[in-house]
Amino acid sequence: MRRSLGVGTVLVLSLGLAACTASAPEPPAPTSPIVQLGAPGEPNQTLSPEEAAELGSPKHVEADEEFMLDMIQHHDQAIVMTGFVDENTDDRDIQLLAERMKVSQEDELKVITRWLQDRFVPVNDGAGHGHDGDAMPGMLTDDELAALEAASGAKFDRLFLESMIRHHQGAVQMVDELYAAGGGNESEVDQFARHVESDQGVEIARMQQMLADRAG
Repeated sequence: MRRSLGVGTVLVLSLGLAACTASAPEPPAPTSPIVQLGAPGEPNQTLSPEEAAELGSPKHVEADEEFMLDMIQHHDQAIVMTGFVDENTDDRDIQLLAERMKVSQEDELKVITRWLQDRFVPVNDGAGHGHDGDAMPGMLTDDELAALEAASGAKFDRLFLESMIRHHQGAVQMVDELYAAGGGNESEVDQFARHVESDQGVEIARMQQMLADRAG
């Protein structure tokens, strides 16, 4: 049976996490007053260029690193699941859906890898960083993956849709947990997390409709 950690790990290594790329240059300091929007019910504030420069951009925190590291395993398993489709079903709609998912997840893995590389975050620090794969929201166990791989035809279609809906819902939950843990303030992490939330939310609705159509 295929294991869920192979694809993401190979991808990360192939992209060269050990590359010593230079950090992005610091943005130029503002030269005119900046208006800082106040919280709801509070007035705006006008900041001098010096005060605005001191604020700086939000930095990433440990919760961001854990989220990105966990997303490698989570996306990797989704790619493993889509790899079962062509051999196990002739349903063209599911095949097209799986292909789009595979491409999307692989593209997002590249984004994750670049983010980690730019911040010199090791993917495997030898200390079991992050969650156990099976403990992450939505992740299938080895037995569940084996059952999916062994299914075929209409049974596979139903099991694939049910499993992938659960898997996507787990990814959305991980985004919620990121913000609850104080992460997601750095602009790149926030943008990536919101993309995961919206993109997988759309796919969840699509798969739920496909599942309902096939049940009917």
